[in-house]
Amino acid sequence: MTADRNTQNPNAQSSFAMMCCAHGAETLVKEQIASEGWRLAFSRPGFVTAKHDQTKRSPTGVFIRTAARSLGSAKGNHSAEMIQKLQQCITSETVPFDQIHVWPRDRTAIGRFDFEPGIDEVSAAVADEIWSALHDGSTTGGPGLACACPNQIAENGQRILDVVLVDPSQWFFGTHEATTLPTRWPGGVQPIEPAYEPISRAYFKAAESIAWSGFDMRPGDLAVEVGSAPGGACGRLLELGMQVIGVDPADMDPRIGDHPRFIHYPARAGDLPRRVFRGAKWLLVDSTVKPDATLSTVRNMVDSRETSFRGLLITMKLGEYENATHLERWCNFIRTWGIERLEVRQLARNRCEVCAAVTMRA
Repeated sequence: MTADRNTQNPNAQSSFAMMCCAHGAETLVKEQIASEGWRLAFSRPGFVTAKHDQTKRSPTGVFIRTAARSLGSAKGNHSAEMIQKLQQCITSETVPFDQIHVWPRDRTAIGRFDFEPGIDEVSAAVADEIWSALHDGSTTGGPGLACACPNQIAENGQRILDVVLVDPSQWFFGTHEATTLPTRWPGGVQPIEPAYEPISRAYFKAAESIAWSGFDMRPGDLAVEVGSAPGGACGRLLELGMQVIGVDPADMDPRIGDHPRFIHYPARAGDLPRRVFRGAKWLLVDSTVKPDATLSTVRNMVDSRETSFRGLLITMKLGEYENATHLERWCNFIRTWGIERLEVRQLARNRCEVCAAVTMRA
């Protein structure tokens, strides 16, 4: 596919979109967008572009991490030539971009060889080079960039220029408007710098799920985490000033276990009396069991007269992406609990799993 064929004409009735997802989830993305009338144009693991014969917004879905209106692409061995092609692709854009986000597609499955998604050294260097070339539109003849530096968290309503490094020598360009929190993050990955070295990567999963859910978690709230060992997610909850109950037969890291606002129950959640959870407002579940068992345990917890959870963050382990066919069944089961809202997303920090954010009725 050439860049010209992938460039969207604002006066045309067709639409072009580019999407990023977890490495391995692209098949699910393709199936979803095909059902919505999109035709596949180009794909690599973790990256998909598509065309629609009608004017359509870029697709969204459980497994789509980022989506943008496609502007074009470039392929070459020299960044200066690629940036020049980017300038050509955005000449029809008359309004300056508020932000520029530059990131690589996931090069492998999350967790494999300790891989984590997000901006790497190459994409950071490319971002600086692009910003230097484009930030002053008066010198380039293009729309220009209004931001002071690349890869900042966008504000709601801002217009973002997206550059995805599918490979270091192949870039794809697009644009989107920041509407939800993940669309404000560069590459859909939450930028976060922990005050201390996290005990495990569960810290980042918890941080992202809390931010994405929009739950109004406050210092002093009581939160319960099922599957808490060794304590990564609990570390984030404690960092936010909450009282925390951890439930896991395995041992907690002493940095968490000895914390004055933490209580550990070395047991399975189903074996504990429900009064243990009395007064808890938030429930996080990230256990290494199948979703049916996880959801059965959670249902028994929320059905009890002893509990009054306001929000649930439930990790559902797929094991294989083929098991995503059960997702609607799992969601329908959650809806029988008397809930107010349910959202499901494969977080940027999720492996082969999804997170359900459930708001219970008050």
